[in-house]
Amino acid sequence: MAKVEGHGDTSIDKIRNIGIIAHIDAGKTTTTERVLYYTGRSYKIGEVHEGAATMDWMDQERERGITITSAATTTFWLDHRVNIIDTPGHLDFTAEVERALRVLDGAVMVLDASEGVQAQTEKVSRQADGYNISRILFINKMDKVGADYDATIEMIRERLVLPAYAYNIPIGAEETFIGVIDLLTRKAIIWHSEDLGATFDTIDLDEADMVDDATKARADKNREELIEKICETDDVLMGQYLEGTEPSLQDLKSALRKAVVDVKIVPVCAGSSLRNKGVQPLLDAVVWYLPSPQEVPPAKGTKIDSEETEVREPTAEAPFSALAFKVQTDPYVGRLTYFRVYSGTIKAGDTIYNSSKGVKDRIGRILLMHANDREEVDTLSAGNIGAAVGLKDTVTSDTLTDVDHPIVLETIEFPDPVISLSIEPNTKADQEKLGIGLRKLQEEDPTFKLQTNKDTGQSLISGMGELHLEIMVDRLKREFGVDATVSRPMVAYRETISTASKDIVGQYIRQSGGKGQYGHVVIDMEPMERGMGREFVNAIKGGTIPNEFFKPIEKGVTEALDSGVYAGYPLQDVKVTLHDGSYHDVDSSEIAFKLAAEIATREGVRRCTPQLLEPIMDLEVVTPEEFMGDVIGDLSGKRGQIVSTETRKNAVIINVTVPLAEMFGYATILRSMTQGRASFMMTPSHYETVPTNIAEKIISSAAE
Repeated sequence: MAKVEGHGDTSIDKIRNIGIIAHIDAGKTTTTERVLYYTGRSYKIGEVHEGAATMDWMDQERERGITITSAATTTFWLDHRVNIIDTPGHLDFTAEVERALRVLDGAVMVLDASEGVQAQTEKVSRQADGYNISRILFINKMDKVGADYDATIEMIRERLVLPAYAYNIPIGAEETFIGVIDLLTRKAIIWHSEDLGATFDTIDLDEADMVDDATKARADKNREELIEKICETDDVLMGQYLEGTEPSLQDLKSALRKAVVDVKIVPVCAGSSLRNKGVQPLLDAVVWYLPSPQEVPPAKGTKIDSEETEVREPTAEAPFSALAFKVQTDPYVGRLTYFRVYSGTIKAGDTIYNSSKGVKDRIGRILLMHANDREEVDTLSAGNIGAAVGLKDTVTSDTLTDVDHPIVLETIEFPDPVISLSIEPNTKADQEKLGIGLRKLQEEDPTFKLQTNKDTGQSLISGMGELHLEIMVDRLKREFGVDATVSRPMVAYRETISTASKDIVGQYIRQSGGKGQYGHVVIDMEPMERGMGREFVNAIKGGTIPNEFFKPIEKGVTEALDSGVYAGYPLQDVKVTLHDGSYHDVDSSEIAFKLAAEIATREGVRRCTPQLLEPIMDLEVVTPEEFMGDVIGDLSGKRGQIVSTETRKNAVIINVTVPLAEMFGYATILRSMTQGRASFMMTPSHYETVPTNIAEKIISSAAE
């Protein structure tokens, strides 16, 4: 591992922090592999379908041909440092996209030219919208049968509501795709196939004999549309344009850069990464138009001592602040903490302050990552992304600062897991290894949860889907040597109440000759709107219950709600108000009031007509039209509610809300029903009440 002096100190205006985001199988990792090859970061191209992609370094990724964990790399193009995070496209690993977008300044969104905007494309676009991420769109697979560049741009505008405008257009399509036309320069770029597309010819469009007249006319029409849109974003250029004068190329590029940074224009590029066409112009556009860390709003944090907001400018001289966005166990260097530096400079060996946890820690070494390879540097300054060795207590979303200027940056919000399965070690020797492995995997993935069922003693792991949990169990076996048995996935049911009740009494009184136990509380309980969570209100007045017993009472209420009353599942959307009670000078204790609160809460739930809730999913099924009736009929039998249907080319898109409990094994069912031609994407939506007849079966099953 080479050590590079000061290699992490590229001038901040020459840094681009970008993510590669898309629907699964749109070509994200293949595009990244070409970027690494053409920038000289890799000496050969790794193919996803051959299991040799550099960025897909995990065994499971190479075997399955999908990206599971976001991989970071750093490379150079046009004298700029480009930090790239290649993210997964499968919904089960959406947390990887969320954490990447939180620390990036721009993104390249890859689309399949024949598929257009797919379900996960919309998901990642919404995630990027949430962080106001500047984007460049890359319509990939222009060589594929059915590739349609113009239709994809229209779909982008309609379904993603993005101001998408062609920055270049393809020359040919499907088997005739040979290059692209740069609209601003009116140059035709034709790739050579004999050197893996590393070289190309650039020809003035008027002199390009291989471009037909219809394509040239189309290019001029698109060029006029792009220039008009650029001028609309700049008053000076608009004045020139209205006077009939075309602004200079440099002025157009400068205005386009500002428009892209402000998300007023989203440029669209064309190419075929697998055929090595279109990647170099895409890299040029990344450097020319996506923002540097100086061009995005500076980081804001909360002061620990005053709760005031403080802005940290992205300069090397400002106090150090960074956000940890990923933890990974590396077999060679140990625990790696990925972090984005928002201000200041950090040196290897420095002591930092974890302001999220209130502890000091020491950075042993600083690394620049290239998938699972690494390059050691002495320092890392504002705007850069790196990994630290030696941080023991830091986890995802923690803020790191210098000791004298602590603030807490905005955290990363992750979705709650929706599916669980039980996991039990097969031998006593596996017990300890299982605990270690589960803890490390939890540190790496915030959407992977571990909990213990108090009644059965079983360990439950929860995640975002069946594939997510399957991968985690596989990693436990391979990386930690755990031999364990897993059960069928369990749905994360919840309970709630549907009516209110007042003056619910909870008493815990024990007398056994000596000092007794006395706790007495009176509570009200009422339902809250769906999705509001829980609320505990202390309305005690006049010292009816001493202050020292309030926390035990709240703890008793919380524990009763956590363990459930109706079917043993946690309660949500419940408000509990403590308004009366009594105490004994000698016999009252914290444990007595805690138990009294539990008794009152359980009694209250029974009185307030408890209900069982189940997670509902938003499901999008894309199927050939001839299978539409079979698919809808099957979904109706799964208690699915059809939201909408839409015809796109020769396919039908069916949008449905359906209970998660009905969806296990759906991939196999859909494949067999549609001859393997349909696909689906599922996202968590909300919780709904389970019908009474089904709830009774679930409760009786849970009781067994």
